[in-house]
Amino acid sequence: MKNPTLHDVAALAGVSYATADRVVNRRGNVAEKSVRKVNDAVAQLGYVRNIAAAKLSKSRHHHLAFVLPDKSHDFFGRMHDQLAAAALHLKTAGVVLDVIEFEAFDARALEQALSGLIGKNYDGVAFVGQGLDKFSTSLTALRAEGTKIVTLVSDVPENNRDHYIGIDNVKAGRTAGRLIGFSHGGKPGHVVLTAGSLDLRDHSDRINGFREVIEADFPNIGISEVIETKDQAELMQQSLHQNLSDASPITAIYNAGAGNEGLVRALRERDPDGAIFCIVHELSTTVCDALQDGFVDVALDQRPEIEMNRALALLQAIADEMPPPPSPELIPAIYVRDNLPTEMN
Repeated sequence: MKNPTLHDVAALAGVSYATADRVVNRRGNVAEKSVRKVNDAVAQLGYVRNIAAAKLSKSRHHHLAFVLPDKSHDFFGRMHDQLAAAALHLKTAGVVLDVIEFEAFDARALEQALSGLIGKNYDGVAFVGQGLDKFSTSLTALRAEGTKIVTLVSDVPENNRDHYIGIDNVKAGRTAGRLIGFSHGGKPGHVVLTAGSLDLRDHSDRINGFREVIEADFPNIGISEVIETKDQAELMQQSLHQNLSDASPITAIYNAGAGNEGLVRALRERDPDGAIFCIVHELSTTVCDALQDGFVDVALDQRPEIEMNRALALLQAIADEMPPPPSPELIPAIYVRDNLPTEMN
């Protein structure tokens, strides 16, 4: 059977084609009775709106914005690179994309970047919610304009956005806790915890998940207070130098944030035999080298390239008032020295 057309919808509803078109494409100025008839006909026929035709008839493109931390961090650099790689495809699909940068860990800078989007008629905005829980004025204004909001990597309260794309960070922290627990083989130990900032939901969720597992299933493993490094390599190195010099033995390190360059430098200097079991997040050249050399044992990578592709597809769908594309839960890849991606070896 051929797919039902808008003419079929109009005929079944007993209205003109123009009326059916106005209802399906939400142009307004249609009596409520006619709206009900058209919607009933759509449901009965299984009619699917032709998004491409609708966009063409309105001579409009999707206008999207991604608000991301700057490229100075390897992880966010991967996000920028993925958007650049998708540029030709987006142009072909009629998507106008703006990328706005802000300084990482500066919630006010993020709020300022978002406020600059108000009144510019964006169909959708995706951003990394770094500590934005306290500053939601811009999100409220953007959503009032009809802009769809998607958070990436680190979420904000649900009433401030339409969708979240990222891993379950509590599960990621629990995974790290389980692996560190296994690494001790029932023996006691002491774990040093580091994070960029506990004001970031992704970092705090990982730490909470980690603590849950260690405290419940490995009570003979002690846990330090969290060292906050703002994901700065130098601060990470200085902090670990001090901790690794303490008299109490350290058996493991879990870094729930970034700054891995400083972590690896500290381990190479203070733990030359690689005796300390170490888990970090996100692959980079530094992390791959450290995995191969035995200074890092596990890297949990949330594959930001996949997250960016999903965000683009999701924003286009919900801007067209279509259901979100079906997609499985994002699960971080667990990398050890034996399964590193070929292009990073």
